[in-house]
This record gives sequence, structure tokens and C-alpha cells, in this order.
Amino acid sequence: MPELVSWSWDATILVLLLVTGCAYTIAVGRLWDRAGAGRGLRWWEATAFLAGWTALLAALVSPLDALSDVLFAAHMTQHELLILVAAPLVVLGRPLAVLIWLLPERARTRVRAVQRPALRAIWQRLTAPLTVLLLHGIVLWVWHVPVLFEAALCSEAVHAFQHLCFFWTALLFWWAVVHGRYGALGYGVAVLFVFVTAVHTSVLGALLTFAPVTLYPTYARTAPARGVDALEDQQLAGLLMWVPSGALLLVVGLALCAAWLGAAERRDNLASAPHGPT
Repeated sequence: MPELVSWSWDATILVLLLVTGCAYTIAVGRLWDRAGAGRGLRWWEATAFLAGWTALLAALVSPLDALSDVLFAAHMTQHELLILVAAPLVVLGRPLAVLIWLLPERARTRVRAVQRPALRAIWQRLTAPLTVLLLHGIVLWVWHVPVLFEAALCSEAVHAFQHLCFFWTALLFWWAVVHGRYGALGYGVAVLFVFVTAVHTSVLGALLTFAPVTLYPTYARTAPARGVDALEDQQLAGLLMWVPSGALLLVVGLALCAAWLGAAERRDNLASAPHGPT
């Protein structure tokens, strides 16, 4: 297949990736010059961002991008890289907290001063578990409706918008998981919305896997032209959504359960601890 050695050199994507990578690197340098290496941003967090940036490069620039035009399984791999690899790693790199260091000190002070309770309340609503659950779920299901998926395959602009929707809602999803605050209900809400997401993505993957006919006419033409059975290609794509996505979300949900139980145990220990000599 010629697509296996065909890299994508879309100028817009390359410029965005280069600018983002350079901006983050410069900001980290300024932060560590002021605070000391590894302070304010830990080494593993900076490494996580680099790994997420590399995953974006693999999804959008490598031969996988060209192969996704002819094989549904490759396209699904591209989406899983954006949603399950790049997005959580970028979130772990704390880009919002880092990129503020690109500003002069006076401007940084003003930006911090603008972070008023009203703005924080808006952000908390936007990243609330129920909001993120619905937004991310709706985007995933709607874009797999055949007429919309076909539109993305036939138009580079629509395709770019599809990727943007997947990536940005995934960023909000993982930000809520990693940095979100869940009030009096603690980690229980996070556990619930992670498991719900695991269920509905697995259902979508299963529907693609067990569909008796090919759902996307473009791949019904392009896959056989490359010597691949179109229905088997679709089944593999469904399995890629079903198994890796479900497994990763299950692991995250179990980790949150452990944190939830640990927090409850610490609260119980504090409640039962003596408050001083009697």
C-alpha cells in the first residue's frame, strides 16, 4: 500500500503542532529558570505533554493519516490515539498552568487577578462530570452516524472539524478526571461517569463489530481496492473502539475507586482520632 509510506504534510497541522510544542517548551524553560528544574511542573508532567504531542504527530502526520482514508480500522486507530492517548497525556502536562509563563510578569499577574469566582464557576460547570459525560458521549455517537462520517471522509474541512471535536471533548473529559473537583460526593461521581463512558463506548464499538453490512460506502469501495474485506475492516475498527477504550476506562475507573476508598478511610481515621489529651 502506498499509504504506508505517505506522510501528511498539511501546513496548518504542522504549524499548529510546531507552535504548540515550541510554546510549551519555552514556557517550561521560563518556569524552571524562575522556580528551579522540576519545581512548579514536575519532570513527569513535562514528559507526559511531550508524549501527548508525539501521539498527535503520529495520529495526524504519520502514514496512519493517509491510511485512514482507505481503511476504517486505521481511521479508528487515529481517533483512539487522539482520545485515549494524546488527550490524557496533554492534560497531565498541565498546559494552561504552563503556557501562562509565556506572558511577561505583569501580564501574568493580571491574568491571575482576572480569575474571579464567577469565571471559576463557569469553568467548573463546563467541566462538571455530567456536562463532560454528555458532551463527549454525544460527539462520539453523532460523528459515527454514517451520513456525518461520510461527510468527514469527503471533505478535509469537515474531517478536521471532526478531529477537533473528538480531541477537545476528550481534553475536557480527561481534565475532569485528572483535575476535576467533585464536592461532597468525592470521587464517587468521577467513578460513575468513567464507567458510564466505558459502557457507551463499548456499546458503540460492539454495534460496529456486529453490524451485518458495511455502514460507510467510502470504505466499502476503498478497502477491497487494497485487498481488504470491507466488513472485516469494519469489524476490526469496532473491536479497536470496544476493547482498548473499554479496558483503559475500566482501569481508570478502578483507580478512582481505590482513591475513593482511600479518601473515605482517611476521613474515618480522622473522625475517630483523639483530639488531644483527656
